[in-house]
Amino acid sequence: MGRLAELIAASAGALSRATGRGGGTSLPGMVLNRLEPGALARLGGGLGGGAVYISATNGKTTTARLLSACLRADGRVVTANAAGANLASGVTAALLARERSKRTQRDSGWTGRWRRGRTSGPSWLRRRGAANDHGHPESPRTTSGRAHRASRGTGADPGRPESRCGGIGVFEVDEAALAPIAGALQPRAVLLMNLFRDQLDRYGELETIAERWGELARSRSLGPATTLVLNADDPALARLGSLRNTEPMFQPYWPKGAPEAAEMDPLDPTARRPFLPPALERIGANPPNVVLFGIDDPAVGRPDLPHAADTVRCGNCGNPLSHDLVTVGHLGHWRCESCGLQRPRPHISARRVQLDGLDRLTLTIGGLDPTNGTDGTDRAGGTSGIDRPDGTSGTDRADRTDRTDGTDGTDGTDGAVEVDESARPHAIGEALDANGAGIEIEVTAALGGLHNAYNVTAAVAAAAALGVPPETIRAGIAGVQAAFGRAEQVSLEGRTLRLLLAKNPTGANENIRCLLDEPGPLNLLVVLNDRTADGRDPSWIWDVDYEPLWDRAGSVTLAGDRCWELALRFSYGGLDPARFEVRESLPEALDHAVAATPTGGVLYALPTYTALLDLRAELVGRGATHDFWHES
Repeated sequence: MGRLAELIAASAGALSRATGRGGGTSLPGMVLNRLEPGALARLGGGLGGGAVYISATNGKTTTARLLSACLRADGRVVTANAAGANLASGVTAALLARERSKRTQRDSGWTGRWRRGRTSGPSWLRRRGAANDHGHPESPRTTSGRAHRASRGTGADPGRPESRCGGIGVFEVDEAALAPIAGALQPRAVLLMNLFRDQLDRYGELETIAERWGELARSRSLGPATTLVLNADDPALARLGSLRNTEPMFQPYWPKGAPEAAEMDPLDPTARRPFLPPALERIGANPPNVVLFGIDDPAVGRPDLPHAADTVRCGNCGNPLSHDLVTVGHLGHWRCESCGLQRPRPHISARRVQLDGLDRLTLTIGGLDPTNGTDGTDRAGGTSGIDRPDGTSGTDRADRTDRTDGTDGTDGTDGAVEVDESARPHAIGEALDANGAGIEIEVTAALGGLHNAYNVTAAVAAAAALGVPPETIRAGIAGVQAAFGRAEQVSLEGRTLRLLLAKNPTGANENIRCLLDEPGPLNLLVVLNDRTADGRDPSWIWDVDYEPLWDRAGSVTLAGDRCWELALRFSYGGLDPARFEVRESLPEALDHAVAATPTGGVLYALPTYTALLDLRAELVGRGATHDFWHES
């Protein structure tokens, strides 16, 4: 059924694109998942480098784009849902497209590939009688099987590990869909960046998503090979590291005739070790990493929490949190003065942040080695859990823990299997200084705003944990352009249109902070929809700090399904109704906003998600840009 189901699903996507009803970024996956419920796991199993999931309220698309660029700069073949289809159907559709493309390449031109030594050729061309180490016939003399296998080892092409074994997947995943997708296809890494209030009618309060993510951290969906990359500045996420299920997915067993564990000297390098299945032997028997990232530059802090801050109480005792530094929304350097829970020190942090409008930011990023947690301790003396003022930790990962072989893991060697050091992740902090603080690199991105500083830092942390060298990370990020609707630029009738997605209070407030740094009067087009993907309840606009825009506003045009709700909000916020125009029709609103913007000027559009899709569809119809699903 697999091939037939794939054909039907791919045909559905092609029909969707041909009829102009969509980009076929979700429909093929939806059809395939219905016809073959195990398709996600089957197709994902072909990713030799595993799957990386990125989830957050804000920043998923941009961060996935940044991480994909870092991995491609490292020579890896990346499969991604770049168009932002972040449910299970979108992930399956991306994997289906990869599988069909790979199959097309495999089924065509085999002769040329064989002559270049990339395949062993058809069975009737193999030398009979010669067998390789696995009992299979050797390849032709042009490229022997042994030579071909050697070229797949770390020595021949160490920069392309994933390309040799099926590529790596980088998928942005909807907050509510993360647990089911991880349950179907176990990830190599999970990057969790933030949780803000968004679509309350769909998700409920933040605690609902945080609880689901906590259950995921405790579950076996995250195996011992999975690296968990967390934002230390978000109280709801930083504590998830202490919930990790560190029980090995496979228990070691002793070969027949081996001495009992109690009779072994754990420090004897000649002692026989327990046998572990190959999958576990490759990664070692230690618990998986928890890598923390954050921002440590006090110069970018706010004076206090915004009134619409979300996570303001301790997840441990329920008392109010205090902040030494506030960055974006409720993110920052937090602590609970009641129970002592506080922000853990991140492994990777942006120590200096330089913001330069909507199109540029420069970060000085440094930190500890993300592999510090693999032996149960950090090189800097802390742990990967929540550090408390008394020096203890919520995870106690450095404590002595008995293993199944009767030894303990405090010295990082007892009961462990040998691990190929070339397979260990590289790190930003690979070369530690005298204080164990790690090296620093300067990263420049063609993105703007403090929220994007978090996205870049998150991508750096994940890339480092996946083994991308620092200079490669720098080069990868430098080449990334803004994703569609994320400060995207479109030329229209002699004006520049900037699209800034504003789908919740925190995202809208950060966009407004960026706009206030722009020169000259601000010509605005604000579009509010209340469809399913936006959230049916538009009351969140009352928590957006629009008021600082009034003194800078030139022309203001309001549009969308709930444009009159916007008009009411702006009026109550103190903007004279004579200063803004309300147009229910989006094309008419766009025409008015463009006409009200001087030639050569900039029009800033702040649409909700479906409003962004409507606006881009209008721009595509006018020949100003391309369909968003052509993004890579």
